Amino acid sequence: MDNKEVLLLKKALERQKKARQQAERILESKSKELYDVTRHLKETNTKLEGLLSERTSELDGVFMNILDPYILMDLQFNVINMNTSAKELLQKDHTKENVNLARFVHPDFQQYTMESMQSLLDVGTLKNYRAKIRIAHDREIWVQINASLIFNNKRKPIAAQGIIRDITGEMEVKELLAEQKKQLDIIVENSPLGILLAKDNRIIKANKTFIDMLGYSHNELKNISLKDISAPEEQSDSCMLLDQMNEGILEEFTAIKRFFKKDGSFILTKTRMNAVTNHHGEINYQVGIIEDISKERKAEMELKASESRLSTLISNLHSGVLLEDEDRRIALTNKMFCNLFSIPANPNDLKGADCSESAEQSKIYFKNPDAFVKRIEEILEQRETVLSDELELVDGRVLERDYIPIYNDGIYKGHLWAYHDVTIGKNYKRNLEAQREKYSSIIANMNLGLVEVDNNDVIQMVNHSFCQMSGFEEHELVGKVASEVIHITNKEVISAKNKTRLAGASDSYEIEVQRKDGRNRHWLISGAPRYNESGTVIGSIGIHLDITDQKNLEFQKEKLLKELEISNTGLQEYAHIVSHDLKSPLRSISSLATWLNEDYKDVLDDGGKQQLHLMQEKVASMDKLIHGILEYSTANSSELDNTCVNLNEVITEIQEVIYIPDHVEICVAQDLPTIIADRTKMHQLFQNIIGNAVVHIEKEKGLVEVFAQDKNDYWQFTVKDNGVGIPKKYHEKIFKIFQSVGENQRSTGIGLSIVKKIVDRYEGEIWIESEIGEGTEFHFTLKKNLNNHKKE
Repeated sequence: MDNKEVLLLKKALERQKKARQQAERILESKSKELYDVTRHLKETNTKLEGLLSERTSELDGVFMNILDPYILMDLQFNVINMNTSAKELLQKDHTKENVNLARFVHPDFQQYTMESMQSLLDVGTLKNYRAKIRIAHDREIWVQINASLIFNNKRKPIAAQGIIRDITGEMEVKELLAEQKKQLDIIVENSPLGILLAKDNRIIKANKTFIDMLGYSHNELKNISLKDISAPEEQSDSCMLLDQMNEGILEEFTAIKRFFKKDGSFILTKTRMNAVTNHHGEINYQVGIIEDISKERKAEMELKASESRLSTLISNLHSGVLLEDEDRRIALTNKMFCNLFSIPANPNDLKGADCSESAEQSKIYFKNPDAFVKRIEEILEQRETVLSDELELVDGRVLERDYIPIYNDGIYKGHLWAYHDVTIGKNYKRNLEAQREKYSSIIANMNLGLVEVDNNDVIQMVNHSFCQMSGFEEHELVGKVASEVIHITNKEVISAKNKTRLAGASDSYEIEVQRKDGRNRHWLISGAPRYNESGTVIGSIGIHLDITDQKNLEFQKEKLLKELEISNTGLQEYAHIVSHDLKSPLRSISSLATWLNEDYKDVLDDGGKQQLHLMQEKVASMDKLIHGILEYSTANSSELDNTCVNLNEVITEIQEVIYIPDHVEICVAQDLPTIIADRTKMHQLFQNIIGNAVVHIEKEKGLVEVFAQDKNDYWQFTVKDNGVGIPKKYHEKIFKIFQSVGENQRSTGIGLSIVKKIVDRYEGEIWIESEIGEGTEFHFTLKKNLNNHKKE
């Protein structure tokens, strides 16, 4: 390095030394100034702290004497000081016990309180803290607190102070108003009536029912004018009602209006509008309550149409009808009534006429005038239904009269008279009686012996020929048991034939009898069941022929067999004809009951509907009984169609057809055989037994089991149930027609008698094993070799 460079470096070093010295002098000067300022600040701060302490003591005195509860606490919620109002509110005294405010906070407000405390620490103040607290005796109150932090001389928070206000009453009122508003909203939203709120005829709010009525959304309805979506049912002054309400003329009105739906259709409503006014009487809002009466109006129209149809029906009936009200004034009549009694007037002109003297005026048409008048007075006094009262007129006609009182809610409203001209029917009956007497005379004197017995084999009637054949007088036979009076070589034959009569069978057979004088004779007997008007077997008819001298004459025998065949066919046809004639009026009654129920369902009270329902049930029961009688009458007479029948399939079909309660199970313990039989008969056989078992199970869990056993020439079947059981005295009776156990109204007493007849046709036997409360086992056998059945 040369001298020049060294010289320059020395000069630079000198300059740096001078600069450092100058900087040190400046630093010393500033440090002194800073020290003086710091000392001055400390003195000032001491004075301020003293002044603050003095002011704080003064404020403490002020807060401790204010009326509102005041509390001073540390940051752990421990009370440092509290005024008298706070002690009274919290019912605690911090001078006597430690009081921690956190313990007062209700559990529902713990989290909210912690968050509020953190906010107080962050901000320094807490405004309008509202919470529920618990004081003595678990009493709960609502409080509002405004609080602030207290800092020490280092500006560190050391405590908090606040004023508490009891707002329990205010909160209860607020909750009550909120609950009432909620309840009102629920009522409005769930009201079956449409409710809307309008201002100046424009909708501003509507409930769900009204929205659903018209199909608009809530937003679409807003600000729609009522006039745009509604119109009065009839154009009249009612269209001005809304304008009159807006003008203050009307406060409320009710009108029938159409409301147009979003899809273009309309509903008919009963609309009530109310005006909501302010204290100046000015209308603020309009409240509308809308009731949809479309269905009611439709029902009214249908009722009028029904009344019109009924009036037309009555007018065209072939019976004379007279409907009188409770004051005996004519409400309705028809042309046939006028014709029956030669009344020269139109039925409509008779409406309102007084009938109180009509009996006296019309008695001249009857053979016994006084009895006619007296009978009417008796009927009107008793007010009970009377059917088929017979009346004879002086001109030879015969009428049947029905009287039906009419009640509405137990109040007498009038009555209905119905007159039927039965002259032709009566004449036919008289002719029938004459024919009967004629044929009775023939029967009494014919060469064949005729005997009628009841189901107990007691003789009801014999003809003269039978008396000659037997050697007994009529009085020695009538009323006696036939098998005890007539000595028969083989009495078992008669007993067996009587059973077949009860089953509805007709046949011919030969017996050897002993006359009263001791002589033995051979009789050929043709026996047939005797029915009453309802088709029930009430005995048997036997035609007896003494064939002792003609036993070897086959021709006469064949002739008698043909006659018997014709007789049997006639009896079968008679059963079908009687059943058909019984079903026809049942259908008419069922149809009339159905029409009445449909046409008057809105008019009839519960009692009337129940009566119609009971009528339908009785008709159904009668139809079921007739059907059962027909099945019974053909159970052993219809031709068998024997094919291969899988009994497992039959049981499955039966389970699908009959009603099986949920608590009952049908179980086939093993595969049933496939047999040669008539499928329909097998279906009837098993259905009647299984159906009988199902309806008599009352246990919580019912079980019906089906078994089969191979018995060489026969199949033996068992149907076992855990039902109520059958008393021993009924074990044979139940297989007889119209016999049933218990009081089951659904049972016709025919099903098991059909079972017995089917088993008989297959040369089998049927019996039961049963104990009361333990269940029942039905056992029956069917012959395997069915060649004889195929020939049938």
